[in-house]
Amino acid sequence: MNGGSSASGKKIVFLNRYFFPDQSATSQILSYLSFALAKNHLPIHVLCSRQGYDLPQANLPAREQLDGVQVHRIWTSHFGRDRLLGRALDYITFYICAGWKLLGLLRRGDVVVAMTDPPLISIVAMFAAKLKRAHLVNWLQDIFPEVASRLDSNPLPRSVDRMVRWLRNATLRHADINVVLGARMGELLQQSGIPTNRIRIIENWAHFEAGAPKTTAASALRASLGFGEKFIVGYSGNLGRAHDFRTVLEAASLLTAEREIVFLMIGSGAGMKALKQAAAERGAGNFCFLPYQPQESLPDSLAAADVHWVSLQPSLEGLIVPSKVYGILAAARPVIFIGDRDGEVARLIESGAAGLSVTPGDAQELARRILRLKADDDERGRMGRNGLALYRNNFTPERALARWLEILEPHASSVRS
Repeated sequence: MNGGSSASGKKIVFLNRYFFPDQSATSQILSYLSFALAKNHLPIHVLCSRQGYDLPQANLPAREQLDGVQVHRIWTSHFGRDRLLGRALDYITFYICAGWKLLGLLRRGDVVVAMTDPPLISIVAMFAAKLKRAHLVNWLQDIFPEVASRLDSNPLPRSVDRMVRWLRNATLRHADINVVLGARMGELLQQSGIPTNRIRIIENWAHFEAGAPKTTAASALRASLGFGEKFIVGYSGNLGRAHDFRTVLEAASLLTAEREIVFLMIGSGAGMKALKQAAAERGAGNFCFLPYQPQESLPDSLAAADVHWVSLQPSLEGLIVPSKVYGILAAARPVIFIGDRDGEVARLIESGAAGLSVTPGDAQELARRILRLKADDDERGRMGRNGLALYRNNFTPERALARWLEILEPHASSVRS
């Protein structure tokens, strides 16, 4: 990136709807990165809302300093995510207030790093950056409105959709750098005409300090649930509309006679609610549903399962990367991926011999794979060790931090101590 103005006082502003202490995935990623960059003496600011992902009424402080990070929280409406109209109003008020705040916050040569919550906030960031002669970096956690279109949930008329995509592509072309989460996402940007020298792949990472992984026997959660010697197939995190769960539901039905197999579901989301309801309607006794566990307990809750599954609708490859896979690798557990067998996660776990892939809808194959892993302790152990090595070599937060420093340090060099 071009270093821009040499004037002192240049700052880096991250733009995202949620931030610490919120527990949403993007907030956790942003929290780690911003605090780590501040420890490296970069002048970090975060512009976010006063709400929480699951707590729209949170009303967090409007301004505070956290571990060297200047946090600016703006007012927005707070209807929450349950209803489309309320969510749209929350988005609109965030766009307006964030744009206004950016105009007052940015100076020539500053950097604004626009994430993707709410969707398309990079459009607001681009106009503010142009007016203030600041630099723009896009950090794409997903790509809208394509995600909504492929999920048949895009509320925009075609004419508006075309204009929004044009504006979104303009932000990609205007940005100094577009940070994507994987190769498939990078390929999609290249197909949209974005030069390769403006694309950087920086994968997400586990949302906890990955020390020595726990054994199943050492998991306090597993002990508290009384699972004993049962074989636990785990899921941890958001299960939304982008994720296939019906393959797991059907496989669980096929495995009801296997009394030692339990499907442990930890988290929330539209898909989690639908799965819980469907399991109840079927009288499926081999599911156990729990809410999100405290962040500090994540290594323990991941250790409660013998294997974990991750899914993504094949139509969303290149638009979303299920970053929960990194926590599973760090926990030294095999990954069962349900999705495109040439997708980002499938490529990763199969190249590293860290798991298995199953085509969505093939419940019989999934059931066979689960039984195979249950019967073979050596294979599970080997996959877990391979996954941990893969994580430590390629996906640690320290590695991601080094890549972000390469992008951002030139802009802040004049204010580093």
